[in-house]
This record gives sequence, C-alpha cells and structure tokens, in this order.
Amino acid sequence: MKVLTIKEPFATLIMEKKKSIETRSWKTNYRGELYIHAGLSNYKYLDSESKELIKDIKLNHGNIICKCNLVDCVYMDEEFIANIKKNHIEYLFGKYEVGRYAWILEDVVKIDKIPAKGKLSIWTK
Repeated sequence: MKVLTIKEPFATLIMEKKKSIETRSWKTNYRGELYIHAGLSNYKYLDSESKELIKDIKLNHGNIICKCNLVDCVYMDEEFIANIKKNHIEYLFGKYEVGRYAWILEDVVKIDKIPAKGKLSIWTK
C-alpha cells in the first residue's frame, strides 16, 4: 500500500472529510489509492481561528487512519489560489502559495487504525 505521512491535525481533517487538498512543495506523478498516516507531530503554526475549529477533534498520531484516491496534483497559480480562498476551511488548513502543489484527494474512507512510524515522501507499507 502507498502511504503519505501528514502532520496532525491535517491527517484527521482528511479522514473526517473536512479537508480534500493536501498542499506540498513538491509534485508527484503518482495517481491512485493512497493511505493517510497521521504523523507523530503536530503542525506548529496554527492561528487562533484554526485552533478553535479543531479543539474538539481527537487526533490520531502514529496511525494510518484512512485511504483515498489521489486524483490530481495541481501547480498553484494565483487563479487556483483565488478559487480555493472561496472555501474558507480548505484554505485555512493548507499552505497556498504560488509555486506549491495541491494534491487533490477524493473518495476518502476511514479504516481501522494501523500503527506506523511514518516516513518522508510517499512510502510503501
């Protein structure tokens, strides 16, 4: 299985279908089934609005928690970012800057937790 480690709370937000785009500084040509692993650490730079929105969400550190389909990897330009800003929650929980990439995730399915350490890039379990 192909797996992507994502810091919390972003992995759990994907599992709960509240986030459908993962932003990265690098592109991927991979398309297909992708499992999401909730990393051991939290993203450190959440603003007060983001913290308030996730205060009641139980995080899943150190576990593969869902599967999805990675259907596209889009280069972010100003037009793409302007469109994403219309979805406030999606925009709030991503790093949208010209030159970065938006990994488009669909068909998210929660799975029984699978403990795992996690790795950089897309890895195989």
